[in-house]
Parts: sequence; structure tokens; C-alpha cells
Amino acid sequence: MANPKAKNTQEYISFFPKWKSHFNTIYNVLQNTELEESIKWGGAPCYTLKGKNLIGMVGFKNHCAVWFHKGALLKDNKNSLINAQPGKTQLLRQLRYSESDMVDIELLKEYIIEAIAIEKNNT
Repeated sequence: MANPKAKNTQEYISFFPKWKSHFNTIYNVLQNTELEESIKWGGAPCYTLKGKNLIGMVGFKNHCAVWFHKGALLKDNKNSLINAQPGKTQLLRQLRYSESDMVDIELLKEYIIEAIAIEKNNT
């Protein structure tokens, strides 16, 4: 299923009722950061710092995910980040959730804080 084109994050969330609870949890965490929210890639929420893409939120048929655009640079001590296309994807990593998974809010916050710090140190 192709992702529908949303005008804002709340509309994007409404397109994925299966992931509504996950997305609302993720959205609430991201709202309490310094990141700027925008819609990119034909309708998916993207969170940026000084114009640089840091985090994306995406829904698919069998999972939803939080994309970390420089995720390979995160410590990932719990081995939670996934490279969806090994050999192809260089830096992008994702936290992936199925229907039965709960969003680990503390882990998500930890990765977001680290992603922001990495971006600030690289600019």
C-alpha cells in the first residue's frame, strides 16, 4: 500500500488507524523536542533541526517505524535499531513496531536526544 499524501501529521496519523496508538505516542514525544515538524516524501511526517532531516515517522501494512536519518551513528546499546536494507542503506536506521509492540518511550527519547546531539556536533 502506498502512503497517502497528508497535509499535516494528524492527517497522516488518521490514514493509519492500525498505528494510531503508536503514532500518537511517538508524536507526543517528538512534540516535546526542539525539532521542527514538516511533511515530506509525499506526505510523511519529518522532524528537522536547522533544515536537516533527523527523524521520520512512517506507516506500512505490517509495521510502523521511526526513522533516524543518521541512526548508524547512534550508540544503540539495546540493539533496537534496524537497517531495513543492508548493503544499500548507509546511515538510516529505524525503530520498527508491529501491532503487539509497545513504544518504549524512554528508549525513543534517548535516541532522539542522541540524534539531536549528533546533528548539533556536526554543524
